[in-house]
Parts: sequence; structure tokens; C-alpha cells
Amino acid sequence: MPICLRSHRPVFPARYFVFLLCLFLTLVSFILIFAWNIHFLWPFAVFSALSVTGVLDLSQTKHSVLRNYPVIGHFRFLFEAIRPELRQYFFESNQDGRPFSRERRSMVYDRAKNIEDVLPFGTELDVYDDAYGWVNHSISPKPETHDDLRVTIGGPDCKQPYSASLFNISAMSFGSLSGNAILALNKGAKAGNFYHDTGEGSVSRYHREGGGDLVWELGSGYFGCRAEDGTFDAEKFKTQAANPQIKMIEIKMSQGAKPGHGGVLPGPKVTEEIAEARGIPVGKECVSPASHSAFSTPLELLDFIARLRELSGGKPIGFKLCVGHRWEFMAIVKAMLKTGIKPDFIVVDGAEGGTGAAPVEFANRLGTPLRQGLSFVHNCLVGTGLRDDIKLAASGKLISAYDIAGTMALGADWVNSARGFMFAVGCIQSQSCHTNRCPTGVATQDPKRQQALDVPDKSQRVENFHRNTLRSLKAFTAASGFDHPSEFEPEHFYLREGNRAIMPASAALTWVKRGELLDEAHNIPAYSTYWEMAVADSFHPAKSLATAKALQHHKVSH
Repeated sequence: MPICLRSHRPVFPARYFVFLLCLFLTLVSFILIFAWNIHFLWPFAVFSALSVTGVLDLSQTKHSVLRNYPVIGHFRFLFEAIRPELRQYFFESNQDGRPFSRERRSMVYDRAKNIEDVLPFGTELDVYDDAYGWVNHSISPKPETHDDLRVTIGGPDCKQPYSASLFNISAMSFGSLSGNAILALNKGAKAGNFYHDTGEGSVSRYHREGGGDLVWELGSGYFGCRAEDGTFDAEKFKTQAANPQIKMIEIKMSQGAKPGHGGVLPGPKVTEEIAEARGIPVGKECVSPASHSAFSTPLELLDFIARLRELSGGKPIGFKLCVGHRWEFMAIVKAMLKTGIKPDFIVVDGAEGGTGAAPVEFANRLGTPLRQGLSFVHNCLVGTGLRDDIKLAASGKLISAYDIAGTMALGADWVNSARGFMFAVGCIQSQSCHTNRCPTGVATQDPKRQQALDVPDKSQRVENFHRNTLRSLKAFTAASGFDHPSEFEPEHFYLREGNRAIMPASAALTWVKRGELLDEAHNIPAYSTYWEMAVADSFHPAKSLATAKALQHHKVSH
């Protein structure tokens, strides 16, 4: 006959101990109010509140943890809420922290505060790590240049070329950043003689008040020159582009943090100030499509560029993109060759770029990183003989002299930084940009929180950060044996590509020779096949990958 074993389970599991203790102490304190002292009313209030919380925890159905661990389960949510702060202030080493390590943030803070930014006792980086890269120094260093480190932007068709600093403020919109943050950035840019990209939110009153040079970014929402139906309005564009503060216009094709993603600004967030800047009704939902309505093919894009150049009186016109399908950018290049219309500049944004909010998959797994994207764009322009007429900029986690030098070695003429200048105005990387509760008043529209950001102090820090970074770049350049950062070439920048041996970028990456893509037959890995797929009149490939490979092989073999 089978023997049944009775399990001995406690009547009240241990996980209920805190809840039961609260009930017990509520009862005890209630008795003591009458038996001993009226002051026991305070513990009675506390323990009764906790007891009620426990009862509610047991009856609710939203959180399983609270049903199983009444009262004490709330500590999970408390610790989860303060986890970033605990990690940053107590457990993070100098090399930890994402997206920017403590050491890199401290470098910006020190330069912004105009204090000594030196590293004691040697590097903490693992110089044998697979991700480690460096620039070789010279046994015969040059004197540091007194040059202002600028680049002139404007192709053959540009009537108002612009002399830009090698280091500028990347695109960040008013609305994503507070009014005080925009004003501090722009005042700092004016004091330091460098430009401030408006982001796709257009030119706000705070940009105008600052008086610094602006690059007006034109996104798919056409803010600042938007018709009532959301399309491009030429007359509004012409009026705004005439502002002498606007030095260049940049068409936003995509951004690294969320390429191919549109956006919706809910009506309650469309304040009077935001509506004024963007040219939209107050309190009404505003949609930014994923793609532009002003053009849908490479040829139409170039016609749009030519139109903007004419409407702006000949100011430099360019576009920004994160490289996606390679044949799409090559289609734009083919359209340049077909029409003779060229942008004055192209900004390559890496997938490591930042944003206030992006879907996880978009931020982590969509788009080409800067190193590969920049070298690809540079190669396409060199291979078609267009590079001399088109300047290249780069953006994506670039905040130090090494970042600038390494990026210029891969083909950039200048670089832009967004989060670097955010650190300069007080950002502490709390990563709460999407909550409207930025602790330093940088990425919020909360008027009270914005007041914490002192514009005169922070604008000075912006200027300091720019000046000290370029001073470091001059020293870094001289130590490498060069007179100017533009002399950095791929062979000076050492890195590892995957698990391969250490080699200069000239060997680790593919480099196309001048005019090579124009040859009838060429066999350049990762270029020739995509070139065969690209056509000037469509962003879609003209051939499948297999067909293009077969055709390319036929051309090379014959």
C-alpha cells in the first residue's frame, strides 16, 4: 500500500514576514497609544500605511513580485530606479560607463571648466585589447601650429562659401534640448567662432538670441519652411535662409541613432515656443515622415539641392546620412555624374551617434558605424573624381583630439560633436533624456528644471571645451610630425579589424584610387558589385546582387 507523505509547508511563507510584522506593529502601536503615550500615533501611522500597502499588493494583479512579496517587493522597484546612479557613483571604474566612459566624460568636464586635463600614472586602457587603436608619433615632432584650424566649405556652384572650424556642435533640436541649453551652446559657439547645427527642429528664438553661426538642418518635416500640408514651402525657406546667421543648409536624410525612422510630436508637447520655431500650430500633433516628400529619387535629390542653393542665394547646401544600403549612396553619386549637380558637403553620421530617444533595435542594430561609413563615402567620391569639390564631415562619439585626428585620417575634413558639447553644458549622462526629467536642465522642457542651467557660466564652458580640444589637437598633430590635422592619412591610424593583426587603416580598410570607379572594368571588393546595382534615377537596385556579380565578373574577365 503506497505511503502518502504530507508536505510540511508553513502557514505563512517567509516572504510574508515583513507584511505580517507591519500588521503586528500596527496593532502594538495602536494599543500603546491608549496604554502608554499619544506619541505612538506616529509609528501607528507609518505601520498602518505599510499594512495597507501590503493588502493592496496582495490584491493587485499587475506585478507578480508584489503579490508574492507584499511591502518588501517595493524595494525591487526602488533599487531598479536608482540603479544607474548607484552604478555611476559607486561601482563604475574610469573605463566603465556607456556610451561614454568616466574618463572621457571627465576629460570634457575638465576642459569645459578650463582646468588641467592630465592623466596621472599612465594609461588605464588595455593597449592589447582588440578595440585599441592609436596614431604613431614622429621622432622629429613639429612646432605646434598657430593656425585657426578651419576649412572652407563651398563647391564650384556656391556663391557664399563658409569657413568652418574643424570642431563644431552637431545637430540637436530645440525641443529635445531646453531653451537655456540651446542658448548656452549658441553663445559659446559665437564666442569660440564655430558653428551650431540647429537639428531638424529648425531655428528657435534661442538660436537667434545667441547670435552664433548656424547650420540649418532640414528634415522630412521641413520645419521652418513647412506648408500647411507638411510639404516644403519654397517662399518660407527663402525668407528664413536669408538670415545672415544661417551659414549653411543641411538636408537630413537619416541619422545614425535611428536611421529610416520618422517621428510624431504629440500635441501637448507642441508649446508656443516649439510651434514658433517649427512653423506649426500650437497644441496640434506634428508628424515627421521617415522619408522626404520633396524628392524620391537621386536625381530629384540633386534637383532639390540645386533649388535650395538658388533660393538661399548661393549658400553651401549639403546632406547628412548614416550609410545604409551601399547602392543607394552610389546611386546619388551616379546622379551627380549624370547631372553635374553636386552638394557642397556631406555629413556622415555613424550608427554610434546619439539621440534623445530611439527604439532599441534601431539604436543597437541598424545603420553603418562611422569608420566604415565614412571611408565608404570618401572612397566613392575619390573613385569618381568628385572628392575635390565636396567636403566631408563626420559625427558619432567624437569628443577628443584623437577622435578628430583618427576621423580626419579616414577622410573627414571636419567633425561635429553633440554629446561632447552636452557634457560641456552640464549633462551627466543620466540617460533620462526621454523622460523630461533631466537632472541638469539640458534635455527637458520643464521650466523649473531649465532654470538650473546658468547660461553665462555654461556658454563659457562650451567655448572652453572647444578651445582646449583644438589646442590638444594642435599638440597631438605636432607630436605626430605634421603641421596641420589635414595631413593625417590612413597609414598613420593603427587599428584592428576584427581578429586580424594590427595594421594601419591604409591596409585594414579598402581604399579606392582616384577615378577607379569610372573605369569600364574594375574589381574592388565591396564596391564594384554595388556600383553595378546602382542607377541614377532610383534608390532601388537595378539588378539583383547575383546578377550584378555575374555581370561584374564578365566585365573583368573580358
